[in-house]
Amino acid sequence: MDSFKAFKEKLDNEHKWPAIYMFKFVAPSAKVQEVLTAFSKETFQMKRSKAGNYVAFTLKKMIKSSDEVVEIYLKARKIEGLIAM
Repeated sequence: MDSFKAFKEKLDNEHKWPAIYMFKFVAPSAKVQEVLTAFSKETFQMKRSKAGNYVAFTLKKMIKSSDEVVEIYLKARKIEGLIAM
């Protein structure tokens, strides 16, 4: 988590917790089930690309602290091919 120190400081300067935070991810279509499984307790808005090769995921969630934001990004980082926006 130390590599996220500057990011956490920026989040804490820009947000008053708790707050609704929006996460956006893009993943290859073949990884949709892996994303949904990894975040099984979350409800995403999903949109497929025109060619159907990629899916964009949007998650709006009430977050308690910058630590929670970092935890979600760390979880997402484990999915090969997923890009955080």
